[in-house]
Amino acid sequence: MDVLVCVKRVPAVGAEILLTADGTAVDTRHLGFTIGPHEECAVEEAVRIAERTGGAAGVLTVGAPETEEQLRYAMSMGADHAVRVDAPGADGDPQATAAAITGALRDLPPYDLVLFGAASADAGHAQVGVRVACALRRPVVGGVKGIELDDGCVRLRREVGDGVEVHEAPLPAVVTVLEGLNLPRYPTIKGRLRAKKAPIRVLPAAPAAGDLRLRRLRHRPEARAATIVLGRGADAAPAVVDVLTDLGMVRR
Repeated sequence: MDVLVCVKRVPAVGAEILLTADGTAVDTRHLGFTIGPHEECAVEEAVRIAERTGGAAGVLTVGAPETEEQLRYAMSMGADHAVRVDAPGADGDPQATAAAITGALRDLPPYDLVLFGAASADAGHAQVGVRVACALRRPVVGGVKGIELDDGCVRLRREVGDGVEVHEAPLPAVVTVLEGLNLPRYPTIKGRLRAKKAPIRVLPAAPAAGDLRLRRLRHRPEARAATIVLGRGADAAPAVVDVLTDLGMVRR
């Protein structure tokens, strides 16, 4: 079975995000980049499926040449081949990104399963996978934490509320997965060396302009803890008792 994972280049988790002076873009000069945790689990699942079925695991991204760093990381995890859709204008717009991916999938050999992360680690639109599935007229299930293959179909498990939903879809299908689907492997030295030398196929694209217009970025207000002095010496005792009572640690 052949599986393709679509990934996105995002700032490393925990990095300090700085904005440009006009507030319309992220200042990337001192940022490290990676793929999101949902997509990392998707790559791991694709590699496992390919190993189990004797198929191939591919990885695809949309963007400028620097996004090939993330493709090579996915190949160091075990992906067999990589494709970059050269469409920098699609960055940040789920409609344009989905159009670029859809066009590429029509030019590439058919895949039985196309995996996405449930949402990107930066914008979190959670739209691209669903848009691609609709454009290709393929069944799609989102927020998946379990994948089982059957003869000509795939069984998908997703957690909802206090229960579990199980969906069955015919192949080919599109699936968006959540972190926790599996435990991604660490790239090996052998895998990194192989990925460094592996060719990356580049497809040109001119995606239609999306309807999303970025006006301005701003940081979330920082939550600051306030220190309240309850009193000094013996005078603070009643206030301390009140606090402990509110916490349920003292009964009056």
